Amino acid sequence: MEEKLKEVEKVAKTFFEKLGIQAEIKIYRENEIINLEIETKEKEFITKDCIQNIQHLLNAISKKKIDQNLMLNVDINDYKKKRIKFLKELANSLATEVILTKKEKILDPLPAFERKIIHLELSKRNDVITESIGKEPMRRVVIKPKL
Repeated sequence: MEEKLKEVEKVAKTFFEKLGIQAEIKIYRENEIINLEIETKEKEFITKDCIQNIQHLLNAISKKKIDQNLMLNVDINDYKKKRIKFLKELANSLATEVILTKKEKILDPLPAFERKIIHLELSKRNDVITESIGKEPMRRVVIKPKL
């Protein structure tokens, strides 16, 4: 596996070099997922969609060149970590509001990954329940007081 990590790192370095972007890459394995934590001074292209697209491309290249079974998780300038922290804080804040008002809250549409974070965070509480409603891409989380 150590050899695969080095190959993935080489693929990622080449990818960013061809884009003309200087990037520092930290790579490590967590269970079956290879995590790439990328730091760059090029902040203007760091958006959720851009990171997802880069992850998709690096996954495709790595699977073709190295191993079909590889699964990569890419985070750039801690965007995902910050987003996860924000979603957990938002979930708990809204759950507290739901308890105080005894009225459910319906969140704006979120991608599946972000809805999962909210569901998991609020599953730790015993005073609210959550569910997802609607159809993709408009699925939303509903936070309700537990009766």
